[in-house]
Amino acid sequence: MRDELSDEPSAEVSRDRRAERPDLPAASEGPVVHGRGEPRLDGVVDFVAFAARALALTAFLDEAPTRIAEIFGAPVCSLYLLEPAAGDEPVDDPAAAPHELVMRGNVGFPAMALGAVRLGVGEGITGMAVALGRPISVAEAEHHRAYRHFAQLGEERYPVFLGAPIMGPEGPLGAIIVQREVGRPFEGRDVELLVALSASLAHGILRADLLDQLRGQAITRGPGGGTRRVTLTGKPVVPGRALGAISALRRPASRPREAAVAEEVGSLRTAFEVASRAVEQLGKQAVELGLGDEADFLQTYAQILDDRRFLERALELVELKRSIGGGMAEVAREATRAARLTGDAFSERRARDIEDLCDAITMLAAGDPRAELPSKAVLVGDRLTVYDLLVTAKARPSAIALGEAGSGERTRSLAALLGVPCVTAVQGLFRWAADGDVALVDGDHGLVVLNPSKADVQRVRSAR
Repeated sequence: MRDELSDEPSAEVSRDRRAERPDLPAASEGPVVHGRGEPRLDGVVDFVAFAARALALTAFLDEAPTRIAEIFGAPVCSLYLLEPAAGDEPVDDPAAAPHELVMRGNVGFPAMALGAVRLGVGEGITGMAVALGRPISVAEAEHHRAYRHFAQLGEERYPVFLGAPIMGPEGPLGAIIVQREVGRPFEGRDVELLVALSASLAHGILRADLLDQLRGQAITRGPGGGTRRVTLTGKPVVPGRALGAISALRRPASRPREAAVAEEVGSLRTAFEVASRAVEQLGKQAVELGLGDEADFLQTYAQILDDRRFLERALELVELKRSIGGGMAEVAREATRAARLTGDAFSERRARDIEDLCDAITMLAAGDPRAELPSKAVLVGDRLTVYDLLVTAKARPSAIALGEAGSGERTRSLAALLGVPCVTAVQGLFRWAADGDVALVDGDHGLVVLNPSKADVQRVRSAR
C-alpha cells in the first residue's frame, strides 16, 4: 500500500526516464559540473556573461553578433534595433511615431549594410517576426512570402534563416537573425536557444543606454547647454570612429574686409590658381578611390575655374566693389539671376556650384577669422560642399556629422575625399548637438554619441 501512495518514483519509472534521456546522470552518480570543453555550452555561458556587463555601445554592437554567430555555427548574424523612422522633426507622442528596424550590428555581410538596411515592422521575414512577437525559421528564405531582397548583401548564399524578436519591458527593441548555407537547417533546439539568448540581448541593449534615444523619448538639456549622454542614429558613409569637440560648419561672413585694390586683385589671382590645382588633385584622388561617376561634379568645378570669363568678371567686380568678398558675392548673385531666367535644372545646379566656389575663393584669397574652425573638431552641418574640400579640410577635422539634408551621392563622394569618419541623416542632430559638446562619431554603425561615456572614449582611444 505504501508503494502505491509514495511520492518517490519507482525503479521502473526511473529506468524508463533514463532510457528516454541517456544523457541524464543516474541518481547515484551525484551532481555533474559541466566544465569548459563543450563549444556550444561555453559560447552560451560566455555570451550571457558578456551581455550582463556594462558595455560601451560600440563594443556591444561589434561583439554580440560575432558571439552569437559562433554559438550557432552560422556565417551570418545580424542585430536589428527598432528606431524612429527617418525624420528630424520632434513629435508630440514618440510612442505613436512610426518606427523601423535598422541593422546596427552584423557579421558576415559587407560593412556598408550597417545603418543602410532598414525594414518596417511587418516588412520582410525579420519585420514579420517582430510584428508577430514570435521566432521564424525557414529553409529557403527567398521562397517565403514575406522575403525582402537586398541586392547589396548577397544573402542568397545564406538562405537558411532563423530570426527572433528582441523583447523589452514595453514592447520590441529589435530582432536577432542568424543565417546559414543551404543544407544546414536550424533545429528546434536552435529556435529555443535563440529566443532564450534574445533576453540577454535585450538586457545588453538597455544597459547600453539605448532605450530612451531609440524609442524617441524626451531628453532634457542641462543648464549649461550640454546634454547627458545621448545616442543619435544616422547612416554611415565613411567607416571609422573618432572623438572631438563639436563645431558647426561655417562659411565666410558677409561683411568684406578693407584692403588696397591692387592687393585684392593679386590675392584673387593666387586663390584661383590654388583652387584650380586643388580641384585637379581631388579629381585624381577620386579616381584612386574608385568613386567613378559619383565624382563627376568635380569636372564641373574644373571647367568653371578654367573659364577665363569667370576670372575676368571676378577681377572686374572685385575692383568695382573694392573687396574680394564683395566682388565674389556679386559674381554668385549674377549666376543665380541668370539661372532663374533660364529656369532649367542644369543652370540652377551650376549656379549653386559657382556660389560654393566663390565662397571658397574668398576664403583662400582673403581669409576670415570668423569662418575658421578649430583643428581636430567634429564638424556638424546640414551638407558638405566642395568648399569644405578646399577650405574646411585645412582644419583637419576628426569626423563629420550631417543632418537629414546631408545625403546623396555627392555627399558620399565629398566625405570619402575628406577621409574622416562620417555619418549622415542624423536624426535630432540640430536639437541636441551644440558647439563645444564632445561627440563620438561611429561611422561603422551610423551613430553619433554626444557626451560619450568613459567606456566609449577608452574604446576609441584603444583602437587608435
